Amino acid sequence: MADDGGVETTNGPVRGLDDGITKSWRGIRYAAPPVGPLRWRAPTPPEPWTDVADATVFGPVAPQPSNPVIRLGEGAVHDEDCLSLNVWAAASVEAGDEKPVMVWVHGGAYIFGSSNQPLYDARALVSDGDVIVVTINYRLGALGFLDLSGFRTDERHFDTNLALRDIILALEWVRDNITAFGGDPDRVTLFGESAGGSIVTTMLTIPAARGLFARAIAQSAPATSVYDSARAKRVATTFLEKLGVDEADVGVLQDLPVDQIVAAGLALFTDVPATSPGTLAFAPTVDRDLLPDYPLAAFRAGQSHPVALIIGTNKDEAALFKWMKSPLMPITPDAIRAMFTEIASEQPDLKLPSEAEIGSAYSGMKLKAAGLAVARDIGFRMPTIWLAEAHSAVAPVYLYRFDWATPMLRALRVGATHATELPYVWGNLVMGRKDITFKLGGLKVGKALSARLQNRWVSFAVDGHPRGLPGDLEWFPYERDQRATLVIDRQDSVIDDLDRDLREAWGDDVLNFL
Repeated sequence: MADDGGVETTNGPVRGLDDGITKSWRGIRYAAPPVGPLRWRAPTPPEPWTDVADATVFGPVAPQPSNPVIRLGEGAVHDEDCLSLNVWAAASVEAGDEKPVMVWVHGGAYIFGSSNQPLYDARALVSDGDVIVVTINYRLGALGFLDLSGFRTDERHFDTNLALRDIILALEWVRDNITAFGGDPDRVTLFGESAGGSIVTTMLTIPAARGLFARAIAQSAPATSVYDSARAKRVATTFLEKLGVDEADVGVLQDLPVDQIVAAGLALFTDVPATSPGTLAFAPTVDRDLLPDYPLAAFRAGQSHPVALIIGTNKDEAALFKWMKSPLMPITPDAIRAMFTEIASEQPDLKLPSEAEIGSAYSGMKLKAAGLAVARDIGFRMPTIWLAEAHSAVAPVYLYRFDWATPMLRALRVGATHATELPYVWGNLVMGRKDITFKLGGLKVGKALSARLQNRWVSFAVDGHPRGLPGDLEWFPYERDQRATLVIDRQDSVIDDLDRDLREAWGDDVLNFL
């Protein structure tokens, strides 16, 4: 495999790989190491370099707990010095070609994951030469989302929403450098899934992100999992207690071993949803600084950035969390009632739907199935619908639901669960010999579905219109007089007002989890 001959960036030259089909530059530093005095501080640009930097291997992943479900890649190194990105392009692309750019924000509940995951190998997505793909690493868990600003002192300052600031700096790097890799800085599509999808919807309301991307794709975004500063401080206080650090001695966090921070973060990640169903330990915070308001409130006020948006969820989102025995989603009747009780106490002016009203959307379901459906809809589908309704007044919105499940996933009773659309988006359908997804068949259908889905995502990045392959159905924008929804399955369909029963049952009040 040859090198690419070198590319000059605003920080210094980098040399990547060229295999004759695709080119890649891996582990390009976009920020200074966020360590020592820069821990829990906003990212800063890196020191410039003059020697050619090796961009043939991925950079370190953000420190995080181990998770057998999330494959970080063989030999992945965990290190706080993790603020790097990867650029992928077809081998034929040259500087100045002005190809559209797709910038990926990975998911992982704000505490797991990396852009280096084998699943996000972008060779299949860029091989036709229509787009360039950039994948970003950003800080996770307590190091990326803990809000310690309530403990500021004259000697020690803490910034908020560090991970969001990381991503903004990475987008600024794309704006300033992607032309040298053959990309068009005026045609950037920000896309992500799960926590990454929620970051995308949040970025649509952050003033500092305006103009850094022209289009957006949010896959399975828990868009209401954004919290206020009072709750963030309670979480931070609990974090200090788990570490045995007194509030008056918060400055010691600067030098604390990173494994202790990760361990305390994991304990918090597990405890918070167990005691407050439906909430996360780590998520963006409405700090009235970087993030002025709840994203959904900004969308409803017509304040979201006027960029075209693809947004959608999977048919069986919550099944994965049940299968993993994860506490992240309330799926039992008691947990669901506890979640609504907490919402009611935190938001007394909110008109919550009654059990009867909600139940009208799930009539005929067995109790366990209804619990999974309610968890799916309050966590993913309803926030997506609320957002689509609001943003469609500002810019074109394309709403989808991903329904396809392989025979194996149906046999496991998880169906089209959370994250199952990802292999089709990336074109990486079989991830090694241990991957059982297609063991009972479905690969031929999966390849055809992936080709259609990739074509829609890429064509959207090109000109804002998510076209399928020749002969595929036209996907119309979501508008209130029609509410067209693309259902992605063995054979795609476009259905008007697919979610009417859900909208009527849940009502119009946004249920933010505080």
